[in-house]
Amino acid sequence: MAKRRRYSEEPFGATVERLMEETGVTYRGLAEKSGLSAGYLNHVVHGNRPVPANEVVAQLSAALGVEPEHFLEIRIRAITERLEAMPELVDRLYKRLRDGEPTS
Repeated sequence: MAKRRRYSEEPFGATVERLMEETGVTYRGLAEKSGLSAGYLNHVVHGNRPVPANEVVAQLSAALGVEPEHFLEIRIRAITERLEAMPELVDRLYKRLRDGEPTS
């Protein structure tokens, strides 16, 4: 099995598909492990459904042997939730981005 990066940089569906290939699991096998339907998983992988709620991502993560944070979208959600609680920081960051200033 190829060594996995701690975090994926790919979209959700592509990441699930890659993890399925790495672990040798089929849609049916992942459905059994995760408690989700194979049809639903197929739709998620191919982008016909939005990225699932965090609870569903947690089920998939456990079935695929990774942490939920492995998925880019979960990390983005966590950052977004924190930023929503800090509007003054959002304003400062936006101003820097708009003005072309470095953010680090």
